[in-house]
Order: sequence, then C-alpha cells, then structure tokens
Amino acid sequence: MKTDIFTFDLPESHIANAPANPRDSSKLLHIQVSDGNVLLNDLTVADLDKILRPNDVLVFNDTKVIPARLYGKRGEANIEITLFKQLNLSDWETLIKNSRRLKQGDVIVLSDDFNATVLHKMDTGPVILHFNKSGAELMAALHEVGTMPLPPYIKRLRGGKESDKADYQTIYATHEGAVAAPTAGLHFTPALFERLDKMGITREFITLHVGGGTFLPVKVDDTDNHKMHAEFGVISPEVANRLNIAKQNGKRIISVGTTSLRLLESAADENGVLHPFEAETSIFITPGYCFKFIDVMFTNFHLSGSTLFMLVCAFAGIEAMKMAYAYAIQNNYRFFSYGDACLIEHI
Repeated sequence: MKTDIFTFDLPESHIANAPANPRDSSKLLHIQVSDGNVLLNDLTVADLDKILRPNDVLVFNDTKVIPARLYGKRGEANIEITLFKQLNLSDWETLIKNSRRLKQGDVIVLSDDFNATVLHKMDTGPVILHFNKSGAELMAALHEVGTMPLPPYIKRLRGGKESDKADYQTIYATHEGAVAAPTAGLHFTPALFERLDKMGITREFITLHVGGGTFLPVKVDDTDNHKMHAEFGVISPEVANRLNIAKQNGKRIISVGTTSLRLLESAADENGVLHPFEAETSIFITPGYCFKFIDVMFTNFHLSGSTLFMLVCAFAGIEAMKMAYAYAIQNNYRFFSYGDACLIEHI
C-alpha cells in the first residue's frame, strides 16, 4: 500500500507544546463508524463516563518513561544523546545529534563518574554506546543527569522543563523502560478513574516499553517495505485470563493507546484468544489487518504518514480517519503527545 495515502497537512499551530490542565480537560473527539458513515461528537476526556458502557474493560500500558535524553561532551564538542533501545545491562542503541564526527572508541563524558564509549556507528542512523555503569547503577545515573525524552516536535530549551518530569508520565506508570510515553494514558486522572469505577468499568494493565522508533519517519514508498521497530512487552497470565473471560462474557475491550493495542494484538491468536506474553513485538498494523481482540480504541491524534496513523486507519478506515482528522484540524484540536484524544468505535 502506498505510504502517501496516509499523509495530511497539519498547521504547526495545532501541535501541543504543553498538556491540558487538568489532564482530563483535553478535547475528546468521539468517532463512530458504521457502514462507511462517520458520526463525530465533540466532548472532553472527562466525559468518558458518559459514553462508555458499564462493564467495559480499559487496558492501559503501565510502562514508565526513563530520563533517556543525555547531554555530554566529547572534548569540547557538545553531544546530545537520546536512548533508543536497550541491548543489555550497559549497552544502548542511541540517536545522537550531529554524530557525523563521532568515531568508534570515542568517549562521551556525561558527569564526573559517568561516561559512554562509542562501540559502533554507521554513517547515518543509530549509534551503539557502552556505558561505564550497568543495571541499577546505570538507571540511577540516568535519573541523576538525564532529562525526559520529549519528542522533537515539542519545543524545549536544552534540558527541558521541570514540569515535564511529571507531565510526560502517566499517573499509573510502574515498570521503567520506555523512552517515549504511551501518550493516550496521559489524559487520565484519579477523579476520572473514580467515576469510571462507579460505573463498573474495570482496568487492566499490560506493559510495552515504548521505543524511540515510535518517532522515526516512514522512509519507503510502500508499507510492505517498512521495517517496524521492535519493543519489549509483557502480559501476565493473570491479566490474559481475566481479559479472555471478559471477552467471552461479551464485554468490550478498549485499548488505551496504540501501544496497548499493538501488544494485545501481538498476544492474541487467530481464534481471538489472548495468551501470556513476554517478548519483543514488531507488529505493523495497516489497513486490511483483521483485529483479533480489541473492540474500541482510545488514542491521541498522530503524525501525518506515521505508522500510528496507519494503525488507526486500519481500525476505522482510511476515509473515516481522514474525515475525522480534517474535522479536528478545522475545530482546533491539539495534536500529538501533549494533544487531545479520540475514542473510535464501530456501531
């Protein structure tokens, strides 16, 4: 499928540089698709309890973002590093700005006792770094000197804002390992959870450590030629069992975010049965994909031409999503990580 089908024009003024306050005051576009017809309704995330059904099941990604952006020196040169994917206890695949002059063996100084050595680099693309700390010690060092790895479209001065440490983390984040936030979950608040609880809506948590590849552009002309990045995910046997029972009882499974959706679909078999999962997934969902487990999705507004926009088009239809996005742009919805949300369902 040609990738240019998934492009659209977005004015830069629609890109959110800060989250809504409170989080659930973000706009919510309710998108209902039925036999090619699309119904659109303007709400806020705080209105979720008005449109969800009793006994719905919300599935959240409880990964926790680590301070994955680092600033260091190689000699007198300033180096900006974004951790991309963990390879072992002390080695990471990274993206480095202006990495052209780096060479194998170069040492990047991050603090008095914290540095990284270039193990491997290609002319373009990721750089493999070996840190002089590993495991828990490396994580402690990241928390000491690192900053939140905000995506490039959120404009910040070097080092970011102090408020981003909380803003770019869901309130239920538990398992450290992500280098990008599962941004649909950023909209939820304790007050909203309390109202959903009273309706009988249950919450389940799975873990997909979002990788830096979520921001990489699609550089091929055909989706068949795109290589999807791999991310590590976990669904416990207990959660898989509860979700299977919920599904058998006719409850709707609602994925909160594309990361939850990709992990659920990776762990489900062709008969729609969810299995425990602890592995990497590089599932790439495009139109024509047959969804095996999820019924409804809650997600943000995604980048033009991105794999995430392709995914929502697979779920709702290309024309339906283009219509919804055009409506959102016309009605001043805010896009991307700190932006507004949509709930997509088939009726």
